[in-house]
Amino acid sequence: MALWIPAGIAHSARFGADSVIAAEAFDAEGFELPYQDVTTINITDAQRRLVLGRMRSTVARDDDPEVFAALSAGHRNCLPLPQPTSHTAGAVARELARTPSDPRTATEWAENLYTSSTSLRRAFRAETGMAFSEWGTRLRLNHSLSLLEQGQLVSTVAARVGFVSTNGYILAFRRHFGQTPGAYVRSSLDRSA
Repeated sequence: MALWIPAGIAHSARFGADSVIAAEAFDAEGFELPYQDVTTINITDAQRRLVLGRMRSTVARDDDPEVFAALSAGHRNCLPLPQPTSHTAGAVARELARTPSDPRTATEWAENLYTSSTSLRRAFRAETGMAFSEWGTRLRLNHSLSLLEQGQLVSTVAARVGFVSTNGYILAFRRHFGQTPGAYVRSSLDRSA
């Protein structure tokens, strides 16, 4: 989870003892900011690694445009998607993040990784707080947001992220985001206009 705070907004915050705070500042004159208000956003695992890696570095860098592009590429509407920590569940999560349309079930993944499907499902439940199927649905829906914003047809997006039917994708999208993909695209266009 990240908090986008535009320049000039006075703020203060309290964090839990196990929180890691990393600030990335960008010149508001040099970049088109994605949000005009304080906005909570869900960051990807890759974005998290980028920020943590920059915290560890002692070398001065001049890569603000690349970092800004990487960190502002997320969507405020992304569903929370905790990452599993165990070796097996983590391997499945990483592969699905690379190829969200992969149709394999938990049983098929378990067979490929020489473990039981019960162990894999249990790991996802314990480490992410959700069932394997729910985690996969959220991943696919999160991936679909950028495709929709690129102007791709809903049916194309549904197929590209691994939904068996366009109707199933629309129903899942509405259940999680409270609107259809078409309504989401229209509201995104209204926000950018």
